[in-house]
Amino acid sequence: MAVSELWQELKDTVAFRAGQSNRGSSGRRGAGALSILVILLLIGCAIGWYVSREPEIFWVNWEVDGKAAPAGYATADTAVRVAETLLYKPGGFISNDKLPPFIILDNMPNWEYGALIQLRDLVKALRNDYSRSQSQSVENEFLSKAEPAFNSDHMWWILPSCESKYADGVDFLIKYRDALASTTAMDAQFYARADNLREWLSVVEKRLGSLSQRLSASVGQSRVNTDLAGERAAENSTPIPDNIEVKTPWLEIDDVLYEARGSAWALLHFLRAAEHDFQQVLGDKNASVSLRQIIRELEAALQPIQSPIVLNGNGFGLWANHSLVTASYLSRANSAVINLRELLDQG
Repeated sequence: MAVSELWQELKDTVAFRAGQSNRGSSGRRGAGALSILVILLLIGCAIGWYVSREPEIFWVNWEVDGKAAPAGYATADTAVRVAETLLYKPGGFISNDKLPPFIILDNMPNWEYGALIQLRDLVKALRNDYSRSQSQSVENEFLSKAEPAFNSDHMWWILPSCESKYADGVDFLIKYRDALASTTAMDAQFYARADNLREWLSVVEKRLGSLSQRLSASVGQSRVNTDLAGERAAENSTPIPDNIEVKTPWLEIDDVLYEARGSAWALLHFLRAAEHDFQQVLGDKNASVSLRQIIRELEAALQPIQSPIVLNGNGFGLWANHSLVTASYLSRANSAVINLRELLDQG
């Protein structure tokens, strides 16, 4: 065999083995990248599960240093603890997070929003009603700063973020709570009157009514327009048909459910605090049983969801419908709130 032929065969062999080596390296790199991707995906799922767990229900503080707390302390302290739970629960406040995996999570952000709405309503009632004796009385300086702090946009992430605003609101609530417990701070007051409780319950009634209607719309329904019922001269700005078809979009069903659960979680604690702070008022109206019934309905609405996904079966179909079950409990709680307000209206 000629030298040139041997040389050519040697070059071909080297080139063939180099090609095999390149393909092997390329395959190993692809397998390594896939392994890293799977590991990151598993870590993301684990983090998502960890931060999506609903906080436990806690007991309301009715004592200060082993003694019975003054009127209003339980409500103010519960507002503080609910706000701190939103900020410092596992994963913190994630509604405004823009990085994965938080940006793709929707159940917990909606839960946070539901609880935040109830917190805002209570702080507003504290500022405008509970802490003031008359319409012309001076508002509390701590509550006048706490309310706008909690009304910051829950999606705002640019500094100063909404978490920092909410933390400021917590600090002002703590100052108001501590002033209530102090025997020397005369400016901080809490007036446990029936009219003040009615004002807050009127807002609660509307929140529960709206949530129960949105939950019921998970299966779609035809509703009769009753917006102007009860008054002949009433009118609205835009004509609305007599029959309205209402249905929650499929991708928003779990969002509404978790918003309702967050709202029920916060409201449950606030009602437990009201049971203590308005104990004499409720006893005088013989309304304590009505308030306990509302609390019981909310506790039932917060039972753990056993299914790994939110089911949306038909009302009388084979599969469960978690939205309709929750709507049932919230509707009954709403009816009990209406009855409680009627009792408080009576002399």
